[in-house]
Parts: sequence; structure tokens; C-alpha cells
Amino acid sequence: MVRGQFTHKTDKSQISTTDILGVNIADINIRQLTDFTMKNLENLKGDYLCVSNVHTTVTAYEDEVYRNIQNSGIMAIPDGNPLAVVGKKRGCKNIERITGIAYMRKIFDISREKHYRHFFYGSTQNTLDKMCENLKREYPYLDIAGMYSPPFRKLTDTESSQVIELLNNANADFIWIGLGAIKQEIFMWENQGTVNSFMIGVGAGFDYLAGNIRQAPKFMQQHSLEWLFRLCQQPKRLLKRYLYTNTKFILHICRKQG
Repeated sequence: MVRGQFTHKTDKSQISTTDILGVNIADINIRQLTDFTMKNLENLKGDYLCVSNVHTTVTAYEDEVYRNIQNSGIMAIPDGNPLAVVGKKRGCKNIERITGIAYMRKIFDISREKHYRHFFYGSTQNTLDKMCENLKREYPYLDIAGMYSPPFRKLTDTESSQVIELLNNANADFIWIGLGAIKQEIFMWENQGTVNSFMIGVGAGFDYLAGNIRQAPKFMQQHSLEWLFRLCQQPKRLLKRYLYTNTKFILHICRKQG
């Protein structure tokens, strides 16, 4: 993956971060992130935001290229309570867990007043259709500029050019990317400065909005147990990942602090 140097239009130095296994995790909460987005949206277009969790952080720690991708967007926010807990122990005053779906809903709420346009890229056509139906019912004012389910394979150069043309012609303020880690971060990095909208990789966000999976109860989220709730819903897909990355995260953090 070779790409020219991108110059951020928004000054990254205004964002306080903490280094967690090589990833610069933003010291920020949902209110601050929402305010930051509204204030800087025009300058954020063409840039991207990573919604980082234990899985992406461990992957970045072990893969220098992916670590660079995580750190090359405007910021990486702490989706995953363990990241917020580590941040707080290191003196971060503002850091709170911010899930991709929570950020999406905040932006959807303020879109009533701001008239933001939204494009949804990723997942399956069935999931997009169900999500669209639910969004129209829950957010009837939401301006959906388009949705697209790409092939589950590497795009050809011609297809990539067509996708970029599709996204830019949509003239959206936000492009929500639901390709799953690490594919979505690579897509955003490769198209940083080429896509004319603010890109956010939201992982399973589309599945939540479509009703394919449910969010954990509040008490499980507050006690870092959402992984267990998701594991019960998708054991075949998530068991190996959680056993591997959760264990490695704990070991790496303890080693760094020891």
C-alpha cells in the first residue's frame, strides 16, 4: 500500500491523546467529539476517524503498517472500555468509551438541525435494506445520500475508481464505513484526500442499526462485559478473536507497565 502524504486541514495538535500499545487514542468523550465534529466538519472532509477497540489496538501493536493507518486519521477514539480504563489510569481527564453506534446516533440526532447528508458503505445488501427501513422509521428527517454493498473481495482498479466516483457524486457530509476491521481502516487510509466526505469506520454499526445484533445492557457495558454479550450472539465468529486479542491486550499492557 503506497500513498502520498496527506496534510490534515484540521490541526491534530488540538486533540490530546495517550499512547496505548502504539496507537494514539484520543482523550475525549462523546460530547466533546460531537462538538469537535460540528465545529470542524468542512475541514474534516477527505479525512477519516478510527473507532478503535482491543482487537484493532492489538493488531496495530503487532503490525507496523496497520499501526500507521490507525494513527494517520484525524483521531482514534476509544471504543472498548479497556482502552478508556487504561487511559484514565494514565491521567486522561476526559477519556470515555465512545462506541461507533453511539457516535452515529449523536450525529443522526443533530442532523435534524444541521441537515447533514449520510452515505453508508459496506455490509450486505440485506443488512443495508433493513438498516434503511429502521433509519427511516427512527430518524424520518435523515438525509440518506446513498448506500452501497461492495463485493466481498479486493476491488479491481476500475471498480475502485467507480466507487470513488459514486461516493463523491453523492455529496455526503459523512460516509459511514461498515467493512469491519481492519478492512475499513485500510479503505479509509487508501482514499484519504480522495473521497470528499468525512469517513468513519463503524464496524458492526450497520448490524446494530439493522437489528441483526443487539447491544449489551448498560450494566454490562459499564463493567467491560459487552464482549461477553456479543460472544453469546456470535460465538463462532468472535470466540477465537476474543480469546486471542483480549489475552494479548492484558499481557502487553502488564508488560508495558511492569
